[in-house]
Amino acid sequence: MAANEQSAVPEAQVAPTNLKYAELWHGARDSLPMLLGAAPFGLIFGTLASPSGLSAFGAMGMSLFVFAGSSQFIALSLLASGTGLAVIILTTFIVNLRHALYAANLLPHLSSLPRRWRIMLAFWLTDETFAVVQHRYGQADDSPYKHWYQLGSSLAMYGNWQLWTIAGILLGHATPMLEHLGLEFAMAATFTGIVVPMLKSRPTVASALAAAAVALLARDMPYKLGLLLAAVAGVVVGVGLERLSRKAAA
Repeated sequence: MAANEQSAVPEAQVAPTNLKYAELWHGARDSLPMLLGAAPFGLIFGTLASPSGLSAFGAMGMSLFVFAGSSQFIALSLLASGTGLAVIILTTFIVNLRHALYAANLLPHLSSLPRRWRIMLAFWLTDETFAVVQHRYGQADDSPYKHWYQLGSSLAMYGNWQLWTIAGILLGHATPMLEHLGLEFAMAATFTGIVVPMLKSRPTVASALAAAAVALLARDMPYKLGLLLAAVAGVVVGVGLERLSRKAAA
């Protein structure tokens, strides 16, 4: 009887661990289409870093500590045009404000987690991970380890971005006179590829149109401040319409 009790204790301890790792694996596996979609963007970012005036260490540092594709491309564009550091930081901050909306959506599922978990998952939260995990959190099962699913998606996306950034940096250094190959078109195409799939609702379409209109009207402002104003206009319009649509649905 004692032997049976002793053998039952390790089994009870192992089962939750297996469930955690299963969620971790499923999160990474379900993110595979997102990994393939992000790969060319990471490659292009690394490739364009040097022609834009960013060192290899700077490019890797940005991917490691910023980890936000659209903001990294905007920073490259502003850096190449000689924009001041304060404007670059403020512009990328505003562009990333959409992550606050993602966080608010996920908060009911994560509020009970320890702070260290919430900090980690907040840093690694991207458009792609949000798209994957919101479906998992919405499923009816009562698994207490769904945040491990988000961790799996986050780590997969993070590792994937670092690898393709490195590949792009190596490609950029191996290709002489890269700045004369017209790769600025690749940056414009990258932005288009990031934005267009997100235009699925009236608030997002209106946000994009408002930002585009302001960017055109303010294109002659110094220090690329037109981009900053365009980002602010897009966020204000998008958030405002999102609130109005929620009130109408309530």
